[in-house]
Amino acid sequence: MVRVVFGVLGPTVAAGDSGDALALKGPRHRAVLARLIVARRRVVPVARLVEDLWEDPPPGAVGAVQTFVAALRRVLEPERPPRAPARLLVTDGPGYALRTEPDTVDAWRFETALATAADLPAQQALATLEEALGWWRGPAYAEFADEDWSRGERARLAELRLQAVERRAEAHLALGRPADAVPDLDAHLTEHPWREDAWRLLALALYRQHRQGDALAVLRRAREVLTNQLGLDPGPRLRHLQSDILTQTPTLDLPPDTPGPPPHPPRGARNRALGSYEPAPNTPAHPHPPRGARNRAPSPIPPEPNTPPPPTTPPPADLWTRAAKTYNRTVAKGTRARLESTVGLIRNLAVTGGEGLAEARHHRTAAITAAEEFADPELTARVIGAYDVPAIWTRADDPPAAEHIVAVAERTLAALPTGPHDTARCRLLATVALETRGATGPRGPEAAREAEALARRLDDPALLAFALNGRFMQSFTRAGLAPQRDAIGAELVELAVRHGLVTYEVLGHLIRLQARAALADFAAADTHAATADRLAERHELPLVGVFTEWYGALRLSATGEPARAETACRAAAARLDGAGMPGLERGLLPLALLCLRLTHGLPPDPDPRADWGPHRPWAEPFTLIAEGRHTEARTALRALPEPPHDLLYEAYCALEAEAALRLDDRTVLERARTRLRPAAAELAGAGSGLLTLGPVERYLAD
Repeated sequence: MVRVVFGVLGPTVAAGDSGDALALKGPRHRAVLARLIVARRRVVPVARLVEDLWEDPPPGAVGAVQTFVAALRRVLEPERPPRAPARLLVTDGPGYALRTEPDTVDAWRFETALATAADLPAQQALATLEEALGWWRGPAYAEFADEDWSRGERARLAELRLQAVERRAEAHLALGRPADAVPDLDAHLTEHPWREDAWRLLALALYRQHRQGDALAVLRRAREVLTNQLGLDPGPRLRHLQSDILTQTPTLDLPPDTPGPPPHPPRGARNRALGSYEPAPNTPAHPHPPRGARNRAPSPIPPEPNTPPPPTTPPPADLWTRAAKTYNRTVAKGTRARLESTVGLIRNLAVTGGEGLAEARHHRTAAITAAEEFADPELTARVIGAYDVPAIWTRADDPPAAEHIVAVAERTLAALPTGPHDTARCRLLATVALETRGATGPRGPEAAREAEALARRLDDPALLAFALNGRFMQSFTRAGLAPQRDAIGAELVELAVRHGLVTYEVLGHLIRLQARAALADFAAADTHAATADRLAERHELPLVGVFTEWYGALRLSATGEPARAETACRAAAARLDGAGMPGLERGLLPLALLCLRLTHGLPPDPDPRADWGPHRPWAEPFTLIAEGRHTEARTALRALPEPPHDLLYEAYCALEAEAALRLDDRTVLERARTRLRPAAAELAGAGSGLLTLGPVERYLAD
């Protein structure tokens, strides 16, 4: 079998043993190959490849992917007999995987080299780093810079490359070659001026060339850049270096991690004894100035005083900024601790609404991807499970991200070692239940049941609240389950009040608001809405008002005030703009107005140009009826899919029934009756907390 090597540190390429490049045909072929390399020998489902290759997949996209894969196989394994199974680009379950060896991808070799260099003597480390940096032909995955699927991997590899440049400089310094480190560090800092360690290494390299003034100038420039561009003060290592340069601390002449000599030996003797740096012939030594003179020297980065001043309490507005600066200085980038701390921040960001929620979704996916790269299932489980943000709406805002999170969670569940990991398993299962919201199939309900059982056995209130949220998301397998959801909401409220889980207390009230509205118990629903609003105001949870305002519009419709209800719907829709919830926002206003008109016997008057979003299939028959195209309307009606198992299930069924009545389609009427019968005591659609089409009983009677 011909050995194939792959390059992604630059444009994506493949080559055979001879070094000759293989013809990878068009950009989509290279995209498939690059996407599989990003997956690191794991399976990428065909559906995911389709989503990653096309923003708007064309008809036949799956077949096109299969064609690309077949073409890649012919290039990568030209000697494979017809119909023989592929050994490199393999089919595995629902997708494909590139089962290449770790040393055949330049990015993977680069990571290995960087890790290996850390344990080598300076001379060998330098040679290893020089060779590894030479493999870069441009930015990683260069032609796929704008693709979401490459973003996390490109950023990770770019960070590793910066670390390699800085480690190479350290090796030069350790070998007594500071002049070799300076040009690279200068260029490095021009492109990446926020790298504090690079500033430190550059100043140290200059000092070891007897360029003390230049070293101090570099530290002044570092302070200006960090302060003006990032709003940060220099970290402790830069400040200590400034102090050491001014006092000509002996350890500055030593390679990193070398123990210091006794204090103040003659400079030349110090260098000759340790072999760390020999000054050039006839270069004057730097005498130690009197202590007072040293203290009077200008200090662009002041040394820390020996005795700290009494602690002061900063204003609350400054606490976050100061803590963030300190954390950024003291916790190394790329560490597990930083990753796990980031997830906590993302969780808090999600409840702020608007841009915060949208950014939290994006960063959450990146954090999960980064966690999986550590190949530590316990870490990945913690990162996934830490995002226990209460969720009330049953349609995902970012379906591809939800699918990715579920896939990682399932892989992590399978990889967790046996032993005391029930808490992690519970959080992973609850995550699967939440992220499969609205889907058909058994996995979501099954995960919800397992998570709830584990949480009850572990007797962990926060864990149980998270699991109950997952159970709520999976309580839409048929119509008529409002009483079940009301019980979930009641348990959440009681649990949250006892254990101080404020966000879950709010969730419980919103769930009960929806359930009591479905049961036409508006007195109770009003109470839950008012309580949720009060808690939201006290605890700064702006998204709660989005749902309670829509409930107000629903209530006006249900109590016979269509004109005021329409005004309220439009006001509630305006509040949704910028709330960061596309899964809720898209198409909601035209759907609510259609339901309002049907409820009150007004002409439906659907706007065919409106953005109906996911609701279009159920609005389409009414649009065609309004245009007099009854045959096409009947065809569209009969083609309706099974409604999603979510908060709008009964609303969709009622729309189906209403359209069937207008078209006198008995087959569809019988189908709608079967679906709606378990909800005979409810208001159609009111369980959403957003809209209603009136009593289900009316549709059954009709």
